[in-house]
Amino acid sequence: MIKAGIIGATGYAGGELVRLLMGHKEAEIKWYGSRSYIDKKYADVYRNMFEIVEDVCRDDNLEKLAEEVDVIFTATPQGFLASLLSEKILSQARVIDLSADYRIKDVAVYEKWYGIEHKSPQFIKEAVYGLCEINREQIKGARLLANPGCYPTCSTLSVYPAVKEGLIDPATLIIDAKSGTSGAGRGAKVDNLYCEVNENIKAYGVANHRHTPEIEEQLGYAAGQPVTLNFTPHLVPMNRGILITAYASLKKDVTYAEAKSLYQKYYEKEKFVRVLDEGVCPQTKWVEGSNYVDVNVVVDARTNRLIMMGAMDNLVKGAAGQAVQNMNLMFGLPESMGLELAPMFP
Repeated sequence: MIKAGIIGATGYAGGELVRLLMGHKEAEIKWYGSRSYIDKKYADVYRNMFEIVEDVCRDDNLEKLAEEVDVIFTATPQGFLASLLSEKILSQARVIDLSADYRIKDVAVYEKWYGIEHKSPQFIKEAVYGLCEINREQIKGARLLANPGCYPTCSTLSVYPAVKEGLIDPATLIIDAKSGTSGAGRGAKVDNLYCEVNENIKAYGVANHRHTPEIEEQLGYAAGQPVTLNFTPHLVPMNRGILITAYASLKKDVTYAEAKSLYQKYYEKEKFVRVLDEGVCPQTKWVEGSNYVDVNVVVDARTNRLIMMGAMDNLVKGAAGQAVQNMNLMFGLPESMGLELAPMFP
């Protein structure tokens, strides 16, 4: 039985980790870390856990808590783990970080986009980027796992085969993204108030969203050269879900059947990536509450562009579900254990 601890257990991603791990046959949660709710019953923070979780929230002393578990999930703001991580912690427990602290290999890029100094750059080289469908073998031996961001997960999986196979010109790539409000976290912010979000849609982080360099880095590995792209996220009035629509110029003539066979080449054996049928566009409702990503493409011969689409639940495959998927790989368990969740509908 894997003993797990969660720092940031009272945020949305942390709460989703609790929900998923409660149903995992080979994992048990030993402690619930939360700086904001120390000594408060977890079920008083999340009432859906009433008579399910009896534990109280503990502080975030990572060195002390690492002695009690096999794996630590850190669902925390940027900079938290980097300021505390040590060789001692990594020698006692594996760490799966849901923040961006170890996703980007160039520390200067991280510091530029996140506006903070990286406190432990010595661990960046060791960290494995935890996009399971692409880095599966490296993940298995990782001590430090950088769980991908929600937008980068959906964007990369939607675009990766086309970039990897040279089907599109990555220099022309534009990614339009839309996310539900849970992606902004549980903290109180004016921009996320009901009256601000309801009956409204808005772009934000235009030309400077922090997930941009993460997407560029991962697609750059696929392209075999640096990739620069436009990424524009939008906030939409729903709780969960991400929808990606990406556009790029084709480098060769291709039919839909040829493009789909290329995607099937990469995803046919992937449990959690579903390539839809011709003419079917992904919808967030079809993946809600699950670890699935639905993808599809349209060949627009008129403009000589490929339109790539993807949908997923930002709290599951975009955060907690992917973290559990990574844990399974790291501990030699079936990759889908604890994640056999059919999407909720309606």
